[in-house]
Amino acid sequence: MTRLDLTGLETRPAQVWGGVRVVPLVRAEPMPGLRLHAEIYAGLGAVAVGKGVEYLAYVPHGFVADWAGEEPDPGPDGGPGGGQDNGRGEGHGNGRRAQQRASYGTQLGDARPDAMAVHHHHRMVKRRRPGKGLSGGAATTRCRFLPLHLALEGYLSLHFGGPSVAWEEWSRQAVRQGFSPREEEAYLGLDVRGLADALRVFEIHPGQCGVLVYTADSLAAAFVVPHPDDYRALHPSLLQDLYGELVHQYAFFGGPVADFEARIPDRYVTTLADLRARAVAQERLWDETHRTVLARELLTESYAFERVYRMGSYELHRFLPPFSRGRQEQHIGELITDHKGRTAYLKTFRLSDAQVRRGHLLNVLADHDWRVAGAAEALGTTYEELVRRIKAAGFGPLLNEHVVARRIAETK
Repeated sequence: MTRLDLTGLETRPAQVWGGVRVVPLVRAEPMPGLRLHAEIYAGLGAVAVGKGVEYLAYVPHGFVADWAGEEPDPGPDGGPGGGQDNGRGEGHGNGRRAQQRASYGTQLGDARPDAMAVHHHHRMVKRRRPGKGLSGGAATTRCRFLPLHLALEGYLSLHFGGPSVAWEEWSRQAVRQGFSPREEEAYLGLDVRGLADALRVFEIHPGQCGVLVYTADSLAAAFVVPHPDDYRALHPSLLQDLYGELVHQYAFFGGPVADFEARIPDRYVTTLADLRARAVAQERLWDETHRTVLARELLTESYAFERVYRMGSYELHRFLPPFSRGRQEQHIGELITDHKGRTAYLKTFRLSDAQVRRGHLLNVLADHDWRVAGAAEALGTTYEELVRRIKAAGFGPLLNEHVVARRIAETK
C-alpha cells in the first residue's frame, strides 16, 4: 500500500461559504463491524510515547474504535463513550465526573479554575479493557487513539534520534539527545476563518461518512469515518482539530471561491426521466472533476505507511509523504483500512512549505549518515549553503559552530 484508496466513497456537489469549500463524501453501505466514537478530555495532553519521551499538545478528545460489530454504549451523560482512560488502559466513568468534564468553564458562581489540568495518556494507541462506562465486549475489540496527534507524533519523531555517526560537525547535544525537543505550531479549527460557519450552515447528506475541506480551493483536511451515525456525532470535532499554518493563511487572506453550478440545457430535456438522467450525469462529472483536479495531489501521492495497531480485519496506520520539494501539497495523516485496503477512517494534516523543507532536509541527512558534505553534494549545493539551510530549519543549535566555521573556511 502506497496510496490512499477511497473506493466506496462518492463525492456530492460542493458547498461554498466564502473562501471555504466543503465536499461531502457518502457511502452506499457503511463499513461492516467498525464504529468510532469520541471521548472528551480537558484539552492539554501529555502522552508517553517512549522511554523518557513525552508528546505535549492540545488534545481535546480521543477516538475509541470498536470492531466488535456492536453499537457504542451511551455514556452516563447520555452521550457515547462515557468511560475515561485512567492511563492503564482501563475505562472508568461515573455520571458526576462526566458532567463535570462536559460543563468545564460553565459552572455557576464566581469560582473559576486557576489552571487547566493536564490529561496524561499512556501511548498514542491504547487497548481498551471493559469497565464502567464501556460495558460488554472483549478487551481486544476496542482501542483508544488520539486522532491527528498520532500522525503529528510520527512527523515529529522523524529521525528524532539525531546523527547516527558522531561527525565533528554535530554538537554533543545532537549526538546524545538527538532532536529533543522537537516542536511545530498549528491552528485550532475555530481559528480558521469561515470554517465554523461553513460546518454549521451546510447540510449533512444521507449516508455521509466524510468530508474534504478546502480553503482558497487548496485542500486543508480530509476526514472519513466508517458509519454515517459516526460522522454526525463527530462532525463538530472538525473545529477542535489542528490545521497547518498554510491553511490558516489561505482562509484569512484568500477571497471567496466560485461555486460550481450545474447547467442543463432545456433543449435536451423533454421528460422527467431525461432530467433525472442529466442530473446524474452532472453528479458523475463533478465526482470525476473533483478527484482529478481538486483532490489529485492527495490521491496520487505515494506515502510511507506505518502500521501501528491491528483491529481484527482492520488495521490502523499513520503515513508520511515523500517530502518532495516539487509537490504543491504534502499531507501527513492516519487511516484505518480493511483487508481489501479500503479506507474506513482517514484524517489528514496539511504541512506548510517550511515543514516540508524540514522533513526533506532530515531525510537527505539521514540517507547520507548525517555527513554534511555528502548531503550537500547530493543536494547539488555547497557545504556553506547546506549549513545555512540547517540553521534556517531551526536545527542550528545542534551544529558544532567551531568545526562548521573551520570547514567553511577550508572550502573557500
